[in-house]
Amino acid sequence: MIDKFCDFITRKIKENVENIDEEKELVINFGIKLIFGELPKILILFIIGFLVGFGIETIILFALLVPYRSFTGGFHLKTHLGCMISTSILYIAPVILSKYITIQQNYITYIFAIVIAVLSSFVIYKYAPADTENIPIISKKERKKKKIKAYISLIILLSIIIFIPNKIISSMLIYGMILQDLTVTPIAYKLAKCKHGYEVYTEETSLG
Repeated sequence: MIDKFCDFITRKIKENVENIDEEKELVINFGIKLIFGELPKILILFIIGFLVGFGIETIILFALLVPYRSFTGGFHLKTHLGCMISTSILYIAPVILSKYITIQQNYITYIFAIVIAVLSSFVIYKYAPADTENIPIISKKERKKKKIKAYISLIILLSIIIFIPNKIISSMLIYGMILQDLTVTPIAYKLAKCKHGYEVYTEETSLG
């Protein structure tokens, strides 16, 4: 229902504004869906975080991880309920896990940092940015920009993990980044029955 409403608003904008090509239309549609679809989900996420007693930590992890997720991408479930559940798992599960399994020893933190550096670098090089059929990234220039930003974001997050004195924050970042990297992999896309944007674009091009 929300998607249809957002698509309707996008069509009306395109009808009344000149020089809106297909790429601009996708950007406008994404912005409208963010306002009417994603922002309420974020609010619900924070409410759930506070209800389970980890509100501040959920906000912190969200603020730290969102840039990395926006550059690396990842699967999205087709229903709003499914998306809400997957988002909650991505941002709340690492917080809860870090509370009960806090990585206190520095040498273990360093080992995890090395593992994440290798895993994330591979994921970024091989799969990022992992788009979806609803928000495809067709432009090679845009894909290159996001890939570079993903590496920069990775370096920043690894620096926080290594140097921040708060072990809970470093622990939840470790768990959160591992989960995020998994959402980018082909296996995750297959399990979620989610298609990449280039797959849909290729199908439409071949049919045309």
